[in-house]
Amino acid sequence: MERRSPAQVFALVIGATLVVAGIAGFFYNASFGSGDGTERDAVLGILDVNGWHNVVHVLTGAVGLAVAGAYDGSRVYALGFGAIYLVVTVLGFVAGNGDEIFNLIPVNTEDNVFHLLIGIAGVGAGLATPSTPAPSTASAV
Repeated sequence: MERRSPAQVFALVIGATLVVAGIAGFFYNASFGSGDGTERDAVLGILDVNGWHNVVHVLTGAVGLAVAGAYDGSRVYALGFGAIYLVVTVLGFVAGNGDEIFNLIPVNTEDNVFHLLIGIAGVGAGLATPSTPAPSTASAV
């Protein structure tokens, strides 16, 4: 049995988490409005969401699930989306608590911390995964 790399575990766990969070978010707010004061609601009273935010989570999570089985694809996903989520964190902190990124995606401090954790975990998992898999020690039968 082949072990999963850190990037594959990240892609699977974060991918599934983001898909579930995105789908759950639609039950709180499915508005696709834009502009200053975009309509929002808070999932579990914590994370601000709207339709755009939910779509971003579903799509980035689906990409993670799609590449979770591929060694190279999961490494690229972990590094790439880890870096993107770090940029989103910075944009969120610049936008400010209770504001929107690009007048579309509502964020609050809790969202920013969540995005920061995803970004750090992604970059960490990507860096912890060698660019080429370790040779197998299993004997061919």
